[in-house]
Amino acid sequence: MNIHEFPPRSGRKSVIRQVAHGETTQTLTLEYSTEEGCCPTCPRGMYVSRHCNQSRSTSCASCKEGTFQDGDNGREQCFSCQHCDPGLGLKVKKSCSSTSDAVCEVLDGFFCSDSNRGGCRAAQRHTVCSPGQYIGQRGTADKDTECLHCTDGTFSIGTSTSCQYHTKCESKGLKLMKPGTDSTDSECGEHGPETGLVARVISGVILVMALMGLIIAIIHRKKIRDGNKEPGVESRLLSNRECLSCTNQGPTRTSHNYPCCPYG
Repeated sequence: MNIHEFPPRSGRKSVIRQVAHGETTQTLTLEYSTEEGCCPTCPRGMYVSRHCNQSRSTSCASCKEGTFQDGDNGREQCFSCQHCDPGLGLKVKKSCSSTSDAVCEVLDGFFCSDSNRGGCRAAQRHTVCSPGQYIGQRGTADKDTECLHCTDGTFSIGTSTSCQYHTKCESKGLKLMKPGTDSTDSECGEHGPETGLVARVISGVILVMALMGLIIAIIHRKKIRDGNKEPGVESRLLSNRECLSCTNQGPTRTSHNYPCCPYG
């Protein structure tokens, strides 16, 4: 610990006049009051370790690490240096010394809410805009973020600097499935809910009709096949010439192995 003694003074201020090159200058030595009287102050970076009296001067000691004294003083201790706490959004801009306090500034994402002599003593985190809002003005070291609300027909999730218009489903040949809000876009779809049901009904009807057509075709072919097997069908197909031959020859077979026509 460095201790310095200053000679005692009889008044509140001591004036020393000096003359240099015809000009008069004044040196003022400040003092402070005690029960014993007036004592000379300690200079910057020091504090009073022992007060003066009639037989001794003021004793001054240097400020300890983490403390400071930025002017002449009669204090018995130095001021504590400001702590730039990152947890509070602060960082060191200028380190503390025995003659000056530390100077803090804000971290990114914070703004100063209590400034002091070119520094910051307290900070707050920038406001995060909510869904349905957009960033009107981004936050700075001195100012918070400005959030504004989206107007009708627009939306934002809160991270952009402007709101977007809702998608117009009709202009894209789509159907509106769900209207947009101030925080979500419109939802579009290829088909509406009732269209899908109609499509399924139509598909079912077409399938049933196809099956019915197939059944009718099978029945029709079966009837034709059974009709060709009935007795006398081939006889009815004989030409008039063959029937005449049967008539002239009697009930005998022709050379074509067809049965003769019955007499009539």
